[in-house]
Amino acid sequence: MPTSARTYGQFCGLARALEIVGERWSLLVVRDLVLGPKRFTDLQQTLPRIPVSILTSRLNELEEAGVVRRRVLSQLDAGVVYELTEYGNELDNIVLELGLWGARSLTYPRADEVFTLDTAIISLYTTFQEEAASGVHVNYELHHLGGEMIVHAMVDDGALKAAAGALPAADLVIEPQGPAMIDLFNGKLGAQDAISSGKVRIDGDPAHLELFTRLFHIPPAPERPTGLALH
Repeated sequence: MPTSARTYGQFCGLARALEIVGERWSLLVVRDLVLGPKRFTDLQQTLPRIPVSILTSRLNELEEAGVVRRRVLSQLDAGVVYELTEYGNELDNIVLELGLWGARSLTYPRADEVFTLDTAIISLYTTFQEEAASGVHVNYELHHLGGEMIVHAMVDDGALKAAAGALPAADLVIEPQGPAMIDLFNGKLGAQDAISSGKVRIDGDPAHLELFTRLFHIPPAPERPTGLALH
């Protein structure tokens, strides 16, 4: 648990949660472990800007809090992985909901911002609309960064399984150009316009892209006030 110097001094569940996972980088470590166990070097790749000392500290703190545990692999693999405990796995939906909330404020990536393979996978889970997927059976393969990064999504009657790599049985292959995928997610770009403009290249039935925009969607953020209201 956090030391007294790093507590809020409040008997409150939210305050305690922030004491456990509110430190800088902590929730991003949890985010990447949501997808499965990772070695220390794997986390360095998914979080390329985190200093080694900070990553070590965050893992130790999360382990002490019962959120993360270490597991020694078989001698054949000869290594240690970090994974979420049962308690840590309860953060799954919280992380996704918070990610969706934050995605409503995203515009386009800046030159100094990285987009990782894990981020691409998490974005599918974050934007997935379970209700719209009821009774739907469809598979997608997505090519990001000119095909350098490939992920797939399998939708099966309201359930989603997303992972890295190609999917030979995909019903539709999607190759967004530039920031087109963000525009598809937030509804700024419709499926037909995406295809006709060349902003998205596809291999498969165009109707599946229209379906994709309903299955994976970022709701618009409420309009922000432009000034103080005078009464």
